[in-house]
Amino acid sequence: MRAVTCEKARLEVAELPDPRPEKGHLLIEVERCGICGSDLHARHHADELADVASEAGYDGFMRSDHRVIMGHEFCGEVVERGPGCRAIKPGTRVVAMPLLRRADGVHQIGLSTAAPGGYAERMLVQESLAFPVPNGLSSEVAALTEPMAVGWHAVRRGDVGKKQVAVVIGCGPIGLAVISLLKANGVRTVIASDFSPGRRALATACGADVVVDPAEDSPFASAADHGHVVSASALLDLAVSSMSKLRRLPVPWEHVWRIAERFGATTPKHPVVFECVGVPGVLDQIITSAPLFSRVVVVGVCMEPDRIRPALAITKEIDLRFVLGYTPIEFRDTLHMLADGEIDATPLITDTVGLDGVHDAFGTLADPGAHAKILIDPRAGR
Repeated sequence: MRAVTCEKARLEVAELPDPRPEKGHLLIEVERCGICGSDLHARHHADELADVASEAGYDGFMRSDHRVIMGHEFCGEVVERGPGCRAIKPGTRVVAMPLLRRADGVHQIGLSTAAPGGYAERMLVQESLAFPVPNGLSSEVAALTEPMAVGWHAVRRGDVGKKQVAVVIGCGPIGLAVISLLKANGVRTVIASDFSPGRRALATACGADVVVDPAEDSPFASAADHGHVVSASALLDLAVSSMSKLRRLPVPWEHVWRIAERFGATTPKHPVVFECVGVPGVLDQIITSAPLFSRVVVVGVCMEPDRIRPALAITKEIDLRFVLGYTPIEFRDTLHMLADGEIDATPLITDTVGLDGVHDAFGTLADPGAHAKILIDPRAGR
């Protein structure tokens, strides 16, 4: 089979043997595979990523001198089943969570030599983590299940109420996924921010209600209009004013407070901010600019050491949440939301290339304003 390998940051098309399914594996013919931002990072920062994974207890992550077939956002047709596989028949189109069990443990598909990914004509997936594509959903859109599931997990971790304001910083593929899932979840006001005009246009296409160029305006400029507390002075004034009113009630004020607290009414209104950039300094900028009590969900993967000012975050009582991946039910539900038309991922797809075009596609994706999601069709040009 033909595949694109990555070794010492070099992307090359090679002829390789077809993988053979082991117990619990499905062999699929890849119809589409997305190029992920994680792939761009892994090409040049594999060793740093491997070190972080090792600290977290996983030693199978790719290193720069490994020869790896990347690609963990994919859709394909089952062509062969390994021992013990009975649930999914050959000829079924599937997507799958990118994990593969080998004799030495479970490995990340497309980011490990032990689990080659979808930059290839054929690949292995775990049957227990594979999901048939429903409702005739196209392979192009089905391949976006994985990145859209990342967005769905982030939205769920953000605990965003429908009447809350959500602010998405960075409108790359994951930021666009977050926007799409926020709107699908009924959030009424989504503010998106990105320097790129092209990405701002995509944010609008994905449902953002307000789109901001941060070079001209802050995504938090309208915070006061939404009832958010924007300064410590305003918070102190609110505290004194609220207690003055409570003390005048004909019932003990502490009883009223406890009832209000039970319904979440004692914490001032605040936005939920999704950091989808992953560049040093952005997180500190958000802590500096966001209203008090903001919840910040960190989705962007920063590959360098970063600095924040804890004292400022403490003073503003900023809630930081870091997210990774998704659960099996979130992956399944994302696939069905795509198939049922509850979310539209087609604006994210900006190009499709064959295996021979992968090297140039990586170069193109280095310009954040040119593309969002480039898909690979391994059969193109055969």
